[in-house]
Amino acid sequence: MKNIFIAALIIISIAACSEEQLPVETVSYDKIIRGGTIHDGLGSAGVIGDVAINGDRIVAVGDLGTATGTEEIDASGLVVSPGFVNMLSHSMRNLIHDPRGMSELKQGVTMEIFGEGTSMGPLNEQMRQAQTEQQGDIKFDISWTTLGDYLSFMEDKGISPNIASFIGATTARINEIGYENRLPTEEELVRMQQLVIDAMNEGALGVGSSLIYAPASYSDTNELVALNKAASVCGGSYISHLRSEGNLVDEAIDELITIAREADIPAEIYHLKAAGKDNWDKMDPIIERIEQARADGLKITADMYSYTAGATGLDAMIPPWIQEGGINGWTANMQDPELRAKALGEMRDPNSEWENLGSGSGYENVITVGFKNPELRHLIGKTLLEISEMRGTSPEDTAMDLVIEDNSRVGTIYFMMSEENIKKKLALPWVSFGSDAGAQAPEGLFLNTSTHPRAYGNFSRVLGKYVRDEKVLTLSDAVRRMSSLPASNLKLKDRGVIATGYYADLAIFDASEIADVATFEEPHQYAVGMKHVFVNGVQALKNGEHTGNFSGRFVKRDGYENQCSLEDIKL
Repeated sequence: MKNIFIAALIIISIAACSEEQLPVETVSYDKIIRGGTIHDGLGSAGVIGDVAINGDRIVAVGDLGTATGTEEIDASGLVVSPGFVNMLSHSMRNLIHDPRGMSELKQGVTMEIFGEGTSMGPLNEQMRQAQTEQQGDIKFDISWTTLGDYLSFMEDKGISPNIASFIGATTARINEIGYENRLPTEEELVRMQQLVIDAMNEGALGVGSSLIYAPASYSDTNELVALNKAASVCGGSYISHLRSEGNLVDEAIDELITIAREADIPAEIYHLKAAGKDNWDKMDPIIERIEQARADGLKITADMYSYTAGATGLDAMIPPWIQEGGINGWTANMQDPELRAKALGEMRDPNSEWENLGSGSGYENVITVGFKNPELRHLIGKTLLEISEMRGTSPEDTAMDLVIEDNSRVGTIYFMMSEENIKKKLALPWVSFGSDAGAQAPEGLFLNTSTHPRAYGNFSRVLGKYVRDEKVLTLSDAVRRMSSLPASNLKLKDRGVIATGYYADLAIFDASEIADVATFEEPHQYAVGMKHVFVNGVQALKNGEHTGNFSGRFVKRDGYENQCSLEDIKL
């Protein structure tokens, strides 16, 4: 019996030893990001863990233990978040010149959304010719006609960020009506709807408008409802620079809500604001109006930039009616003594019915930042009041003269918002972020003009100044509103969240260091603190430097494959 017992022990021991000696199967991935604090984009608290990537997708999240990666990134002490979505980008041309998109990439932006009123397609031959003639320092051949063709051209060219676009309501209008100050005929409106349908079937996000600028300002609510019905039946959304952000902002918000209701479409407000000191106290009622619409079942959202100054052109302080006919008609009209006198009178009227950012800001708070004409570039950085005093002309006359001399709208910064209202908007869970600027770099032809510091710092400013330093919102909520919120609103499938199966668009940064550095005086300065950025699983930024990889894609709206038609619209 004793011998049997000993034999059994020997067998058990051999079996145990054999089990220990069996090779342990090791899981292997293309890339593993190790030990970072993961903020998943859904608002969850940060958790230390690993993220594994195969190809362009996230395939595992958590403690990956003995798993190995062909490439591994040590993210210890860093935040690992979804890449950020820039809800309002003007990088359409800048990325043609410099596909790196550096000022945005160094903030963690992996998706740029185009289409504030105008879009890079569809274009008829006259539009292609006019856009070629009006190009500034960045010059390129316009080889496309449709919006989808442009976005595919950019992907094929090779760019760092992903891109997507709304079709511009203004672009649809110019295709049919040009720059005339009138409403479309019924036949023209149907053709404009068809342009929307065509763009939606290519993957466009919806319709974008910018209603303070001519010729968009010539449209009425019914025209916008019709275009948005076309977007709605295709599963798109509406996004708008309101007809007023100042004296008539209440009416402008009511118009957006009306469009959303009548077209049965989600709607977003570009860069929500109350512009002009006399309107700052309207922010609370604005928020209440939007939240009531949301409570009533409408999907109304907004985005913002994190500065008290906006940037646009001198056209935002010159009557829209005198801008009829495009830039050539506009400059000719301003040289007609009778029309000019009428325009001057309206520009000096604080109660004008059109949006006048000049009078709302004060001419001492209007700064020029961009000219096409090299002979005018010595004026960059000066206020409109300073330039008018230098020339001995009124600020209103000076604004019109500069447009004529530059044959452009003239890039301009307007100081017009309050810091208190910035913080109120930052507290709203349905507000995402957009730079309202183009990606740039502090080099080459970008230095020919100044810019708004938001081009270099909008997202980093939120994470540094308002999250870390002033604690206006939490890091988890800021990340959510830069990633999953806009991705969900735009129907970007499998984007904006760190989870298995989602695209590996990632921003990895030092939360203690991230900050905006750009100022209004010296705007061409990169933000700091962003260490690594991945776009579709490919590393675009490594240790703060561009890798030479260009993996950005034309991202289409989820469900665009279900092609739609005019017959789907219930008029």
